[in-house]
Amino acid sequence: MTVCELPTSEEVGFLIHRPDSIPTHPKPQAPSWAFPSEAFGKVGYGGHDLRRRVFGLSHPYGREMLRQLLAADLEPIAIVEEDSPVADEEREKFLVRISGFPVAPTFTEQLRGRDIPRYEVPHHNKAECRELLWGLKPALGVLGGTRIIKPSILEVPKDGMLNSHPGLLPEVRGSASVAWSIYYDIPIGCTCHFIDPYIDTGPIVGRRLIPVYRGDTYEKLCWETIGLAGTLITEAVDAWRKGTLRMTPQGPGPEALKVAPPEILDVVYRKLREGTYKHFVD
Repeated sequence: MTVCELPTSEEVGFLIHRPDSIPTHPKPQAPSWAFPSEAFGKVGYGGHDLRRRVFGLSHPYGREMLRQLLAADLEPIAIVEEDSPVADEEREKFLVRISGFPVAPTFTEQLRGRDIPRYEVPHHNKAECRELLWGLKPALGVLGGTRIIKPSILEVPKDGMLNSHPGLLPEVRGSASVAWSIYYDIPIGCTCHFIDPYIDTGPIVGRRLIPVYRGDTYEKLCWETIGLAGTLITEAVDAWRKGTLRMTPQGPGPEALKVAPPEILDVVYRKLREGTYKHFVD
């Protein structure tokens, strides 16, 4: 997760799962309690000073978000990554969804030569993560492919936490948004929003469609959400820095969806193959 100072799910933002080995960094000067030796995968920003942001990005979403944020000179103060079996499982699950398409460089590669500390925690919602965040004092958080974040963590950044969801909100909440969008004949897109205690229901700060062409594959469309999610997060953090970020409350929508089972994916592949999805642009 990135943590910054701005107003304010398992798939986007800047609490992230651990993608590769993490070097040891000095612990931040903070309260008397000890920081854990691991880092947990979230990013943070402090104040509108971009050097006080924190990032957590090992999921493919997080890696692409970090790539775009660094390219826009929106450098976080730290990255917090989760090292756990769940983190590994979620990352691998998404890599299967984008099979055959390139992934942004690892955090180690992107951070080479930059003075951005990385921290690792065993769980984003546990005390180690909360204490670390309190010590870093972020103003804004950005999620980059994490588990559902609990209120005790959400409340730390004074301006809140941002997530970039790979689906249109409020229409498609929860997991596997591209699959469910095709299954239910909903347009495909991404939505950047602030996190609240529920799943994908917080105020929206950006939303954009992805054009779907005949011949597009499920893997290609999942991959395209990664790039657009990174773009929306970058635009939001930049607007926050400039003091121009605006929020729109979400309207009512359906319950959050779970991972699409094989029988649903069979329908998704068939609709794309046979051209029966209702939102092709050609």
